[in-house]
Amino acid sequence: MRTPLETRAAGATSGLPPKGPAQLLFWRLFIINGLLFAIGTLVLALSPATVSSPVLLTEVPVLLIGLALILAANAALVRASLAPLDELTTVMRRVGLLRRGGDRATEAGNGDLKDLIRTFNEMLDRLEAENSASSALALAAQEGERQRISRELHDQIGQSLTVALLSLKRVVDRSPDDLREESLVAQEAVRASLEEVRQVAQRLRPGVLADLGLRSALSALGSEFSRSSGIPVVWELDDEFPELSGEVELVLYRIAQEALTNVARHAHATRVHFALTSTTKGLTLRILDDGQGGDLREGAGIRGMRERALLIGAELTITARPNGGTDVRLVVPRARAEG
Repeated sequence: MRTPLETRAAGATSGLPPKGPAQLLFWRLFIINGLLFAIGTLVLALSPATVSSPVLLTEVPVLLIGLALILAANAALVRASLAPLDELTTVMRRVGLLRRGGDRATEAGNGDLKDLIRTFNEMLDRLEAENSASSALALAAQEGERQRISRELHDQIGQSLTVALLSLKRVVDRSPDDLREESLVAQEAVRASLEEVRQVAQRLRPGVLADLGLRSALSALGSEFSRSSGIPVVWELDDEFPELSGEVELVLYRIAQEALTNVARHAHATRVHFALTSTTKGLTLRILDDGQGGDLREGAGIRGMRERALLIGAELTITARPNGGTDVRLVVPRARAEG
């Protein structure tokens, strides 16, 4: 007797349209039930047991026992036959497209179910590839927009504030004594606004990353974080890194920037440990704080971090520390880091 998969293969070679999963599953159940009823009929035909008409009370237990045996055997065979669907359902519930090469169902069983599971795994691979491509386009557009806004802040608003600051300086120099204090307050307000514009432009487009490299950019990022939040940062940076591509450096910088921003906004931490280490397996970025851990809700910021990690084939894990705080870990495979 041919299995459903062999039947479909034979149909394909003979020019017949291939059967779908629903048809193959139907034939699987039909064959199981048909075999059980055939065996039951054969046993009834060969056994000395007879059924009177009308049925006697002494024959009712025999019929009920036979029916129970057939139903139990049918349930056991169907359950064993469809067992791979339980694992498939479990994988469906926990699968996530923001984790590259994540959960996949084991191609167990035979025939139609194995083909169904294989098709599901291929669908996940295809969705991950499409999601990665769309994320790459979105992140590239986002970086382009950030650079455009940064240039406008620096070239237009920054220059306008600089002109206003110089004008106010001349006004302060010529102001009478009763207006000098107010002029100085206005001058300091413009100077503070100019500094804020420069900081925003720097966060939008990390020019130091392109000019001085990843180490200097991360150091500047940590210094700015400590200055603005008052939280000290303990550094652990290896002396040498593999030669990284520009895309990997930008992802490392953006993820570190987002992680430090989350610490400043939500963690209520008193200390941050920042580590970037290189091993034979790849590059590892870790940011640990001693603030509030607990239930980690993945909002737009964390989703953006996962999309960036997926873009370079890195693995991002964000977990709560046992003694409080959050552990953000990004592992970039060496092959992708040097690519």
